[in-house]
Amino acid sequence: MATLTAPFVDRMEQPRGQSGSPLARAIDRWIYVFTAASFIAIALTGFIPDSLAKIAAVQAGERPPFPLVLHMHAVLMGSFLFVLLVQTTLMATGRSAQHRRLGIAGLTIGAALVVVGFVLAPTMYHLAWNAAQAASPEMREELQQAVSGRDNIMLLQLRIGILFPLFLFIGARARGKNAGLHKRMMILATVVALPAGIDRISWLPTTLPASPLATDLYTLLAVTPMFIWDVLRNRAVHKAYWIWLAIALPFTVAVHGLWDTAWWHSIAPRLMGV
Repeated sequence: MATLTAPFVDRMEQPRGQSGSPLARAIDRWIYVFTAASFIAIALTGFIPDSLAKIAAVQAGERPPFPLVLHMHAVLMGSFLFVLLVQTTLMATGRSAQHRRLGIAGLTIGAALVVVGFVLAPTMYHLAWNAAQAASPEMREELQQAVSGRDNIMLLQLRIGILFPLFLFIGARARGKNAGLHKRMMILATVVALPAGIDRISWLPTTLPASPLATDLYTLLAVTPMFIWDVLRNRAVHKAYWIWLAIALPFTVAVHGLWDTAWWHSIAPRLMGV
């Protein structure tokens, strides 16, 4: 998540991005910090209660221990979110040299997160599948329903696994060339992975398991403050949002089209090798 030196300025934000009231200039700097911090808040709100409940279930012998790859994924995701917050804070406080040095670490963590994610998804699927096959007749139907639910969740996981690294790549390519595109794409890449935390916030109204519509709407809501400020401040929609929409929309249409269909339920187990 490297950044720009002084000569490289987002032209869309010039001269307006360097003008206006002190409050407007402060929001210009801190809106990205706020967005990164809100991502951490969403993840913690979703994962802490869910993880504590699952740990209690493991201790009670009601479910198997967590696989190592799940711990690795949690550490990497937490690290990536923390680095994003640090990076946005460094830029907000004018420490671009430190931001550039930390950028390589952020991209490395992001790449490792993608690899571990593609190991985690089949690992968790196989655990659920094996549990259903070994269950007593009374429990088998319930566990098979859980496996069916994992078929649908796999659609969200595949979307994340494709879009997250793609948007990271676009953001990385823009570093040193286009500050506006770079900083926005790093945020927009990260929000793609937020549904895992959003879906675990039990008190949020949801359309799951019937549809992932609510999940997608909450994901959009997470970047809405940044987007609204961008439009108000620059009086235009930055091209980063158009790129994000153009790439993400076909995948979202596919997820909604395949969700809970008989065809997908027949394909998903084969993709997982069961």
